[in-house]
Amino acid sequence: MADKKDVLKPDLWTPRPVEETIAVYAEWAATYDADVTVRGYHTPGRIAQALAPLVKPDAAILDFGCGTGFSGQVMRQQGFMHLDGTDITAEMLEIATARGVYDKTWLSVPGELSFGRGAYKAITAVGVVSLGAAPPETLDTLVAKLDTGDLLAFSFNDPTLEDTSYLDALGRQIGTGLVEVVFREHGRHLDDVDMGSDIIILQRR
Repeated sequence: MADKKDVLKPDLWTPRPVEETIAVYAEWAATYDADVTVRGYHTPGRIAQALAPLVKPDAAILDFGCGTGFSGQVMRQQGFMHLDGTDITAEMLEIATARGVYDKTWLSVPGELSFGRGAYKAITAVGVVSLGAAPPETLDTLVAKLDTGDLLAFSFNDPTLEDTSYLDALGRQIGTGLVEVVFREHGRHLDDVDMGSDIIILQRR
């Protein structure tokens, strides 16, 4: 397991080119689960719990930016039965596929999604659309894949909430009238750095 100072260094939550993001997570893949577990990682469980009253257990759900499948495993434990997973980092996705919690996994291209609108009743993006990971415009890409009534569940950690570009992207989506916020709550994200996150669920009108 990596030392805490090596993984949670200050520049983890800073803007970077997508190629660098892939490299960071490729290097982290082997120890990611152990590292976030020992640090007290609450956001995946909070998203799963928030979705539970809103989505049927047998609904098709996409775990966007699934990483090692840590979040997918939590979703399965919550009772969701049909999950697909996609990620831009091959090393992370290999672990997720081997985990066996997804019906299907695939390596995605940054900024592109290869499925049609309404293919999933819900899309989750656990810690994905955030400072140092996916850029704010990723929200636009994800919302465009929702059909009426479909949900997008994601998180903004505290550093992301302090970055106006992410809040502006969310505000623009709400401002279009195409989506409404059906759930938003601040709570624990990573215990060891005393960091919180907002869980946000948007529904397509």
